[in-house]
Amino acid sequence: MLDSIITGTGITVSSFFICTAVSLLLGLGAALLSMYKAKYSRSFVLTLAALPALVQIIIMMVNGNIGAGVAVAGTFGLIRFRSAPGSAREIGLVFLATAIGLATGMGYVAVAAVFFAVIALFLLLLTAAGFGAGAADERELRITIPENLDYDGLFDDLFAQYTRSAELDRVKTTNMGTLYELSYKIVLRDAGRTKAFLDELRTRNGNLNIVCGKPVTKEVL
Repeated sequence: MLDSIITGTGITVSSFFICTAVSLLLGLGAALLSMYKAKYSRSFVLTLAALPALVQIIIMMVNGNIGAGVAVAGTFGLIRFRSAPGSAREIGLVFLATAIGLATGMGYVAVAAVFFAVIALFLLLLTAAGFGAGAADERELRITIPENLDYDGLFDDLFAQYTRSAELDRVKTTNMGTLYELSYKIVLRDAGRTKAFLDELRTRNGNLNIVCGKPVTKEVL
């Protein structure tokens, strides 16, 4: 069942079209997987859908181990020279599409289908379970204060009243050193009291800028 449909050194018309059809179908599946509960660009999903078939034809034409090297080199080229920086999720899906193309290019269409099904189910289950998502009420809070205020412990009583946890992440100077910007990672006790929390912070920091929003995840590529 998991044997290659390409026998010998020749590629028949039927095996070529079967491999191509499976590549396109699984590529479309990979593209749909990349769109599930995630931000995406149209150009990326179109490329991802076609990538297995592109890798497959490279493998078929060279018909040997050199093809694997060419395909992998092409994958790294796609990652390195994309116009927009890729997230870790996108890079993982590019490798998934490449693995599918490698398998179908060597005739192992059943292996490609089973492998895709296993990986897709695994990723969908992790996404549905919220794996790695963090707390729902987690926020990034940036507070600007005058340089003459000592920020150490300045808002501790408000954090104790309105948050379950608060951690000072970084401090930087702004406006030619006349202001400090404090960045906190907080988990709110009650999201419905956010306005009251911000109003008390404004009173404490002299009504300077305050930004409170969902934390931005920075992925290292």
